[in-house]
Amino acid sequence: MTNTITEQLTAAGRAIEHDSFAVIDAEAGPHDYTDEQWPLVRRMIHANADFEFNGLTAFHPEAMQAGMRAVLKGGTPIVADVEMICVGLSKPRLKHFGLSTHQYISDEDVIDAARAEDTTRAVQAMRKAHRLGTLDGAIVGIGNAPTALIELVRLIREEGVRPALVVAMPVGFVSAAESKDLMMTVSEVPWVAIRGRKGGSTLVVAAIHAMLSLAEAEQKKAA
Repeated sequence: MTNTITEQLTAAGRAIEHDSFAVIDAEAGPHDYTDEQWPLVRRMIHANADFEFNGLTAFHPEAMQAGMRAVLKGGTPIVADVEMICVGLSKPRLKHFGLSTHQYISDEDVIDAARAEDTTRAVQAMRKAHRLGTLDGAIVGIGNAPTALIELVRLIREEGVRPALVVAMPVGFVSAAESKDLMMTVSEVPWVAIRGRKGGSTLVVAAIHAMLSLAEAEQKKAA
């Protein structure tokens, strides 16, 4: 059975996307990803027309299964470091699984705390998400702020925070690669990450959309 909820809404749109995926499959060449992992990598390549993600993308061994469980469970929060991720995610697809999006980076109390403690808003936003209890069991998507990812690792290791999955893809030149390297040393929580400087909110959205598509396929199998 084919997906319906996580596909493009028109036949023309579906044809273009499917043709694009076929081109990527043909041009990507050999890879070491599993049948579960490759659709996520392929969708990231599709989002940026960058074949380097075939190789740069890394997975915790339990990442794909943990992500699909979190989606299929229903009601799972998606916590993002920036609003762009929340805006980019398809509302009908999220609604189908009962998922909600959350981001706190522009909240006044977050800004005030960052100024008072001489930290970044991204750090304080992760701390606020923890205070609100939003991080535990969540899919956390970080595409912009390395300091958010570094703080999340601290919360995991020092305060016992347990997201269902971390999509670790901050982009940039200061601490971006290092923050992802740090995340990839975490064994307690499943993650998907990009090695090096590349990343961005678009890739987080693509990765989560891939997870939703795979989850819908699992739903149809179960039905």
